[in-house]
Amino acid sequence: MTVKQVKLVLEDQTEFLGQSFGADRPAAGEVVFNTGMVGYPETLTDPSYRGQLLALTYPLVGNYGVPGPERDEHGIPLHFESGQIQISGLLVCEYSQHYSHFDALQSLGQWLADAGIPAVTGIDTRALTRRLREKGTMLGKIVSADDEVPFFDPRTRDMVSLVSPKEISELGAPRKEAPTVVLLDCGCKGSIARSIVKRGIHVVRVPYDHYFLDLDYDGLLISNGPGDPQMCAATIRHVEHALAVGKPILGICLGHQILALAGGAETYKLKFGHRSQNQPCVAYEENGNGKPALSKRCVITSQNHGYAVRADRMGNDWRPWFQNANDGTIEGIRHRSKPFWGVQFHPEAKPGPTDTAWIFDEFTRAVKEGRR
Repeated sequence: MTVKQVKLVLEDQTEFLGQSFGADRPAAGEVVFNTGMVGYPETLTDPSYRGQLLALTYPLVGNYGVPGPERDEHGIPLHFESGQIQISGLLVCEYSQHYSHFDALQSLGQWLADAGIPAVTGIDTRALTRRLREKGTMLGKIVSADDEVPFFDPRTRDMVSLVSPKEISELGAPRKEAPTVVLLDCGCKGSIARSIVKRGIHVVRVPYDHYFLDLDYDGLLISNGPGDPQMCAATIRHVEHALAVGKPILGICLGHQILALAGGAETYKLKFGHRSQNQPCVAYEENGNGKPALSKRCVITSQNHGYAVRADRMGNDWRPWFQNANDGTIEGIRHRSKPFWGVQFHPEAKPGPTDTAWIFDEFTRAVKEGRR
């Protein structure tokens, strides 16, 4: 079989040569890297990666294949985080054509080809990652000798509109028997919805820009999603109104950023973001004088984001909750007196460690107490 030669071209004209193993087509987007060792079926289907060319730094990818499309009793995919591959293209050092796993139904290359997603093996992902760390995230494109495709900047589009549902749906426990949480779906991972449903909650899933305040609900969950949070102007405005209502709110990843913007903070783009399964976050604790201080409690978290919150611009009613131990960025916020929380990391951790799954317990406990 003939192997097609392709290349990754960065916006600074740096080129990385490799061989195609996915769909035979060009692609363009923002080039980012993930340092996770496992979990590519979940990672590639995470809507937060929409519009991005993803480089996996672990050197061998594809050796356990791709599982089937089974769904749970709520219609949520069991092995994927959405109903489709969300990345624009995949970049790996070495692709394993031969796979072995009891759940696997097909190879990674076949899965990508069927979905129309190009992929490149033979990339020096170490050199690529070092360049992105030094220069910052860059635009890039996957092309062959015959292709001509322009660069694409996801920051020029409202990426959330591409992954948020168009209709309202409901799942979980019967409405009459359980508290209701509005899931503001900005590109929600399936495992986030499952984490709430399995705690005995009725979930009403609404589009990201839907005015949900006229619904009968007991709590609000703002999901993860792609792109710049400041482009979600209608969502931020609706969350501002929800803060005034005072019912429990939990924001995750992009939802954390939207919550912070609604609370008066600012967000900014990180140089190369946090995309891994081993980000250490240190919790804050109250020290008696009204000012939180870093504790000795550290959790290991799964993350996927390119923006962060400037919590120092928030009002006195808000407190930092977690701080990244690597670069000092804010990883969580909470309100001083009301049940409002936001975390930059992923408590559902698919893939990744489950150190912070208790955050869902705290949120659903507040929802149930508020309903009573």
